[in-house]
Amino acid sequence: MTDVHKKEVRSYNMSRIKSKGTKIEIMLAKALWTKGARYRKNDITIFGKPDFVFKKLKLAVFCDSEFWHGKDIAALEARIGTNKEFWINKIRRNVERDRQVNEHLTARGWTVLRFWEKDIKKNTEQIADCVCSVLIKLKQTPYSNLKTPL
Repeated sequence: MTDVHKKEVRSYNMSRIKSKGTKIEIMLAKALWTKGARYRKNDITIFGKPDFVFKKLKLAVFCDSEFWHGKDIAALEARIGTNKEFWINKIRRNVERDRQVNEHLTARGWTVLRFWEKDIKKNTEQIADCVCSVLIKLKQTPYSNLKTPL
């Protein structure tokens, strides 16, 4: 199967795909802010550059799209029409990198939460509640004497 776009058009389209400030990040950010959660966005000082970081409580939150983070590789393989080998390898590398980021952060005492794009779109408030409840639990741990608001 050949690409329906010329190489220049495909290149332009792919260059427009954002890695931060995506719609799902904005949706979750607004919901978290409304609930009083204060966070850092895409903090480059934290391994893996989480979408939301709560440094003092060591909580990292990622918003993952189903395509780029390989939610269902088998379905993706059937869906991809052109340059299939390249895209499948790229997505598999993303999945492996996600696993490495999770291991790296948890080994250093971080709590890592990952949410799929469709779940964020359908259940934004519930996901924000989930993040807030984890924040509350982390704040109540015996080793934490933090007095800052969420």
